[in-house]
Amino acid sequence: MLHKKRRQNHNVQKQKWAKFTYIGEETRFITKLFKDTNVRIVFTTNNTIQKCLTMKKTLQCKYDKSGVYQLTCPDCKMKYTGQTGRPIRVRSQEHIQDFKYNNSRSKFVQHLIHNKHAIGNMEDIIESVHITGK
Repeated sequence: MLHKKRRQNHNVQKQKWAKFTYIGEETRFITKLFKDTNVRIVFTTNNTIQKCLTMKKTLQCKYDKSGVYQLTCPDCKMKYTGQTGRPIRVRSQEHIQDFKYNNSRSKFVQHLIHNKHAIGNMEDIIESVHITGK
């Protein structure tokens, strides 16, 4: 008898669930609209450990190969396109070293030094355009 009573109450108070990807204050504002309804709110995120680990792995693989790459000046958004037979990661480190020690061996570094621009974070300015063999 006790079990029957619980089932009846459970069916009457059946709630629905809604899943929202949390992006900040906007999400809180929207979910407050459901406060007085039978809809329960669950927050999720796109930033999971699995995604972070697989992203890092794919980025590493992408820059560990040779090919065509593009560097973007963080200040004026000019682009430099280069090709290397070595890993793109190695070539990008050479650009950083040239900038650090004021060597103007590459046109990208010459542009940065001549216009007094900063080099920025390498992950933000480098892009692998085309992966090729040597």
